[in-house]
Amino acid sequence: MIYFDNSATTPIFPESLDTYVKTSRRVFGNPSSLHFLGTQASRLLEQARKQIADSLQVSTEEIAFTSGGTEGDNWVLKGTAFEKQDYGKHLIISSIEHPAVKKTVEQLARFGFEIDQAPVTKEGFVDVEQLAQLIREDTILVSVMAVNNEMGAIQPIQEISTLLEKSPKIHFHVDAVQAIAKIATEKWLTSRVDFAAFSAHKFHGPRGVGFIYWKKGRRIQPLMTGGGQEKEQRSGTENVPAIVAMARALRISFEKKSQRPEHLTNLKMALIDGLNAYSKVTIVSPAENGAPHILCIALKGIRGEVLVHALEEKEIIVSTTSACSSKKNTESSTLAAMNVPSALATCAIRISLDESNTMAEIEQFMIVFEQLYQRFSKVN
Repeated sequence: MIYFDNSATTPIFPESLDTYVKTSRRVFGNPSSLHFLGTQASRLLEQARKQIADSLQVSTEEIAFTSGGTEGDNWVLKGTAFEKQDYGKHLIISSIEHPAVKKTVEQLARFGFEIDQAPVTKEGFVDVEQLAQLIREDTILVSVMAVNNEMGAIQPIQEISTLLEKSPKIHFHVDAVQAIAKIATEKWLTSRVDFAAFSAHKFHGPRGVGFIYWKKGRRIQPLMTGGGQEKEQRSGTENVPAIVAMARALRISFEKKSQRPEHLTNLKMALIDGLNAYSKVTIVSPAENGAPHILCIALKGIRGEVLVHALEEKEIIVSTTSACSSKKNTESSTLAAMNVPSALATCAIRISLDESNTMAEIEQFMIVFEQLYQRFSKVN
């Protein structure tokens, strides 16, 4: 099997899985318990927090654990809205955000909050000048993802950070799920970013666990209330084995970070070079400033799900543009925001790579693609 769906999820590192299993067996105490088993679990929890903080070069006080990227986005957006609603009820997101952000602000709108969406260029980058025009006196939050999960455009977080220096009271949130350990941290975790959300299974950790970066001094309301864990900010007994395994996976990912961009770029360029030979193939991902691990393409006249299943029959795993909406057979909102024609957008698929992929797999993909291209051409 050739696995090219790493933006949906990544296989867990063996070392991370081993850590999860050993921790589950040996450290089963509740971190909130006063006895030595609880102390043991609590100590391990804080060690994991420090490892994650060190990877991002931030303070341990600025890391809070969650169940993943969706909870992280929900927490920051809703937490900001309810904390700052006396100062304003206006939030700005980009038009290409993940559903975890888009659906959250839709819910907030039903609570009386006002939402604006910053438009993007035809290449898929947030238009910073138009975003600036949306900022009002009552704006309390701007949320822009670091890397688009569908077509891979690296968003201008540094430019937006410069813009927001003039508005220090606005919370700036970055969905960094597709960026961490793949894109240079300084490109998306600037000194102006107040919050960022992450998910372990995107960097070879276990599913169902993640964390947020929460700049010291910023305030948001808790999303989960109850037992008062995470300094009264996120209640619920901590999943210590998963958190420790996540820290291990992140550390390994950062150790591999120096070789990853060049390798992934070489794989992606080989794909682009091969696919450019086909007249009915359109490369949707931007030609410049795109993430090295994401490539969105469309085969004209062939719906995305049809091509996905045809490749699956040959044991090549890709996806339509977003794993979170792939089973709904709906047109990509990201491609619609880029003004990609509907007839083309419904044909789009996403190929997402990982450092474990090889050039031999790219070559095999191109052999299979040639066969499918010829078959579909005869049908058409």
